[in-house]
Amino acid sequence: MTRTGKFITFEGGEGCGKSTHVARMAERLRAGGRTVLTLREPGGTDLGEEIRHILLRHKKMDGMVAEAELLLFCASRAQLVREVIQPALEAGAVVLADRFFDSTTVYQGVGRRIDAEKVALINRFAIGDCLPDLTLVIDLDPRIGLARARGRELFDRMENQALDFHQRVRQGYLDLVRREPSRVKLVDGSASLDEVSAQIWSLIERVL
Repeated sequence: MTRTGKFITFEGGEGCGKSTHVARMAERLRAGGRTVLTLREPGGTDLGEEIRHILLRHKKMDGMVAEAELLLFCASRAQLVREVIQPALEAGAVVLADRFFDSTTVYQGVGRRIDAEKVALINRFAIGDCLPDLTLVIDLDPRIGLARARGRELFDRMENQALDFHQRVRQGYLDLVRREPSRVKLVDGSASLDEVSAQIWSLIERVL
Protein backbone atom coordinates (compact mmCIF):
# COMPACT_ATOMS: atom_id res chain seq x y z
CA MET A 1 0.00 0.00 0.00
CA THR A 2 1.32 3.42 -1.00
CA ARG A 3 0.09 5.54 1.88
CA THR A 4 0.07 9.31 1.56
CA GLY A 5 -2.65 10.07 4.11
CA LYS A 6 -2.52 9.99 7.91
CA PHE A 7 -4.35 7.58 10.20
CA ILE A 8 -5.24 8.85 13.68
CA THR A 9 -7.21 6.81 16.20
CA PHE A 10 -9.01 7.86 19.37
CA GLU A 11 -9.17 5.49 22.33
CA GLY A 12 -10.38 5.48 25.92
CA GLY A 13 -13.05 4.20 28.23
CA GLU A 14 -16.78 4.76 28.00
CA GLY A 15 -17.91 8.39 28.08
CA CYS A 16 -14.41 9.86 27.76
CA GLY A 17 -15.36 12.12 24.83
CA LYS A 18 -13.86 10.33 21.83
CA SER A 19 -16.77 10.98 19.48
CA THR A 20 -16.91 14.65 20.43
CA HIS A 21 -13.22 15.19 19.77
CA VAL A 22 -13.23 13.23 16.52
CA ALA A 23 -15.91 15.62 15.27
CA ARG A 24 -14.02 18.67 16.54
CA MET A 25 -10.73 17.65 14.97
CA ALA A 26 -12.42 16.77 11.67
CA GLU A 27 -13.97 20.23 11.52
CA ARG A 28 -10.66 21.90 12.24
CA LEU A 29 -8.77 19.82 9.68
CA ARG A 30 -11.37 20.45 6.99
CA ALA A 31 -11.22 24.16 7.71
CA GLY A 32 -7.49 23.92 6.98
CA GLY A 33 -8.13 22.34 3.61
CA ARG A 34 -7.60 18.68 4.51
CA THR A 35 -9.70 15.82 3.17
CA VAL A 36 -10.97 14.01 6.25
CA LEU A 37 -12.77 10.72 6.77
CA THR A 38 -14.30 9.94 10.17
CA LEU A 39 -15.14 6.41 11.26
CA ARG A 40 -16.38 4.54 14.30
CA GLU A 41 -15.71 1.00 15.42
CA PRO A 42 -17.29 -1.41 15.14
CA GLY A 43 -19.02 -0.23 11.97
CA GLY A 44 -18.19 1.87 8.94
CA THR A 45 -19.26 -0.73 6.38
CA ASP A 46 -22.52 -2.60 5.77
CA LEU A 47 -21.04 -5.70 7.39
CA GLY A 48 -19.55 -3.69 10.24
CA GLU A 49 -22.84 -2.00 11.10
CA GLU A 50 -24.58 -5.38 11.32
CA ILE A 51 -21.82 -6.64 13.61
CA ARG A 52 -22.07 -3.44 15.67
CA HIS A 53 -25.73 -4.14 16.36
CA ILE A 54 -24.94 -7.68 17.48
CA LEU A 55 -22.03 -6.61 19.70
CA LEU A 56 -23.42 -3.49 21.34
CA ARG A 57 -27.18 -3.18 20.91
CA HIS A 58 -28.70 -6.65 20.86
CA LYS A 59 -30.15 -7.30 24.32
CA LYS A 60 -30.19 -11.08 23.81
CA MET A 61 -26.40 -11.22 23.40
CA ASP A 62 -25.49 -11.03 27.09
CA GLY A 63 -24.41 -14.67 26.94
CA MET A 64 -21.84 -14.05 24.20
CA VAL A 65 -18.50 -15.60 25.16
CA ALA A 66 -15.40 -13.42 25.19
CA GLU A 67 -13.76 -15.31 22.32
CA ALA A 68 -16.76 -14.79 20.03
CA GLU A 69 -16.82 -11.10 20.96
CA LEU A 70 -13.13 -10.78 20.08
CA LEU A 71 -13.58 -12.41 16.67
CA LEU A 72 -16.63 -10.31 15.80
CA PHE A 73 -14.82 -7.06 16.57
CA CYS A 74 -11.90 -8.18 14.42
CA ALA A 75 -14.16 -9.30 11.57
CA SER A 76 -15.71 -5.84 11.45
CA ARG A 77 -12.23 -4.28 11.54
CA ALA A 78 -10.84 -6.48 8.75
CA GLN A 79 -13.65 -5.36 6.45
CA LEU A 80 -13.24 -1.71 7.43
CA VAL A 81 -9.49 -1.68 6.80
CA ARG A 82 -9.71 -3.15 3.32
CA GLU A 83 -12.93 -1.55 2.14
CA VAL A 84 -12.56 1.94 3.59
CA ILE A 85 -9.38 2.85 5.49
CA GLN A 86 -6.69 1.69 3.07
CA PRO A 87 -8.31 3.33 -0.01
CA ALA A 88 -8.73 6.60 1.90
CA LEU A 89 -5.10 6.62 3.04
CA GLU A 90 -3.91 5.83 -0.48
CA ALA A 91 -5.96 8.82 -1.70
CA GLY A 92 -4.22 11.12 0.81
CA ALA A 93 -7.03 11.62 3.32
CA VAL A 94 -6.67 12.10 7.06
CA VAL A 95 -8.61 9.21 8.63
CA LEU A 96 -9.92 9.77 12.16
CA ALA A 97 -11.26 6.62 13.83
CA ASP A 98 -13.30 6.40 17.01
CA ARG A 99 -11.61 3.19 18.25
CA PHE A 100 -9.40 0.72 16.39
CA PHE A 101 -7.38 -2.39 17.26
CA ASP A 102 -6.11 -1.01 20.59
CA SER A 103 -9.68 -1.26 21.88
CA THR A 104 -9.55 -5.01 21.33
CA THR A 105 -6.13 -5.24 22.98
CA VAL A 106 -7.55 -3.55 26.06
CA TYR A 107 -11.25 -4.48 26.23
CA GLN A 108 -10.93 -8.13 25.24
CA GLY A 109 -7.32 -8.75 26.26
CA VAL A 110 -7.33 -6.93 29.61
CA GLY A 111 -11.02 -6.42 30.35
CA ARG A 112 -12.09 -9.94 29.33
CA ARG A 113 -8.72 -11.46 30.34
CA ILE A 114 -8.09 -13.24 27.01
CA ASP A 115 -4.46 -14.25 26.50
CA ALA A 116 -2.58 -11.18 25.22
CA GLU A 117 -0.54 -13.10 22.62
CA LYS A 118 -3.69 -14.59 21.09
CA VAL A 119 -5.36 -11.18 20.96
CA ALA A 120 -2.27 -9.66 19.33
CA LEU A 121 -2.14 -12.42 16.70
CA ILE A 122 -5.79 -11.99 15.74
CA ASN A 123 -5.43 -8.20 15.72
CA ARG A 124 -2.46 -8.41 13.34
CA PHE A 125 -4.36 -10.74 11.03
CA ALA A 126 -7.34 -8.34 10.95
CA ILE A 127 -5.44 -5.11 10.26
CA GLY A 128 -2.49 -6.31 8.19
CA ASP A 129 0.02 -3.45 7.94
CA CYS A 130 -2.58 -0.74 8.61
CA LEU A 131 -1.16 0.72 11.83
CA PRO A 132 -2.20 4.19 13.03
CA ASP A 133 0.29 7.05 12.74
CA LEU A 134 -1.00 8.36 16.08
CA THR A 135 -3.25 6.94 18.78
CA LEU A 136 -4.76 9.29 21.36
CA VAL A 137 -5.88 7.76 24.66
CA ILE A 138 -8.33 10.07 26.43
CA ASP A 139 -8.00 9.10 30.08
CA LEU A 140 -10.90 9.58 32.47
CA ASP A 141 -12.01 8.04 35.78
CA PRO A 142 -14.43 5.29 34.68
CA ARG A 143 -16.99 6.34 37.28
CA ILE A 144 -17.24 9.75 35.62
CA GLY A 145 -17.24 8.29 32.12
CA LEU A 146 -19.91 5.73 32.92
CA ALA A 147 -22.15 8.37 34.49
CA ARG A 148 -21.94 10.29 31.21
CA ALA A 149 -22.38 7.24 28.99
CA ARG A 150 -25.29 5.75 30.90
CA GLY A 151 -27.18 9.02 30.54
CA ARG A 152 -27.65 8.17 26.85
CA GLU A 153 -30.81 6.41 25.77
CA LEU A 154 -29.32 3.54 23.75
CA PHE A 155 -28.49 0.24 25.44
CA ASP A 156 -24.80 -0.65 25.12
CA ARG A 157 -23.39 -4.00 26.28
CA MET A 158 -19.97 -2.54 27.06
CA GLU A 159 -21.31 0.34 29.13
CA ASN A 160 -23.32 -2.16 31.17
CA GLN A 161 -20.29 -4.12 32.36
CA ALA A 162 -19.37 -3.92 36.04
CA LEU A 163 -17.14 -1.12 37.35
CA ASP A 164 -14.18 -3.46 37.92
CA PHE A 165 -14.21 -4.32 34.19
CA HIS A 166 -13.96 -0.63 33.31
CA GLN A 167 -11.20 -0.10 35.86
CA ARG A 168 -9.19 -2.88 34.21
CA VAL A 169 -9.81 -1.23 30.84
CA ARG A 170 -8.48 2.08 32.13
CA GLN A 171 -5.35 0.43 33.49
CA GLY A 172 -4.94 -1.43 30.21
CA TYR A 173 -4.87 1.85 28.31
CA LEU A 174 -2.38 3.40 30.72
CA ASP A 175 -0.13 0.35 30.28
CA LEU A 176 -0.45 0.68 26.50
CA VAL A 177 0.75 4.30 26.66
CA ARG A 178 3.81 3.16 28.60
CA ARG A 179 4.56 0.29 26.19
CA GLU A 180 4.24 2.30 22.97
CA PRO A 181 5.12 5.93 23.76
CA SER A 182 6.09 6.83 20.20
CA ARG A 183 2.63 6.02 18.78
CA VAL A 184 0.25 6.16 21.74
CA LYS A 185 -0.19 9.48 23.55
CA LEU A 186 -2.08 10.18 26.76
CA VAL A 187 -4.64 12.99 26.94
CA ASP A 188 -6.11 14.19 30.25
CA GLY A 189 -9.84 13.74 29.74
CA SER A 190 -10.73 15.38 33.06
CA ALA A 191 -9.86 18.86 31.74
CA SER A 192 -12.41 21.16 30.13
CA LEU A 193 -13.67 20.41 26.63
CA ASP A 194 -11.56 23.16 25.08
CA GLU A 195 -8.46 22.14 27.05
CA VAL A 196 -8.80 18.53 25.93
CA SER A 197 -9.23 19.68 22.33
CA ALA A 198 -6.09 21.81 22.63
CA GLN A 199 -4.08 18.83 23.94
CA ILE A 200 -5.31 16.67 21.06
CA TRP A 201 -4.68 19.29 18.38
CA SER A 202 -1.09 19.84 19.51
CA LEU A 203 -0.42 16.11 19.13
CA ILE A 204 -2.12 15.89 15.75
CA GLU A 205 -0.13 18.85 14.42
CA ARG A 206 3.09 16.93 15.08
CA VAL A 207 2.13 14.03 12.81
CA LEU A 208 0.80 16.25 10.04
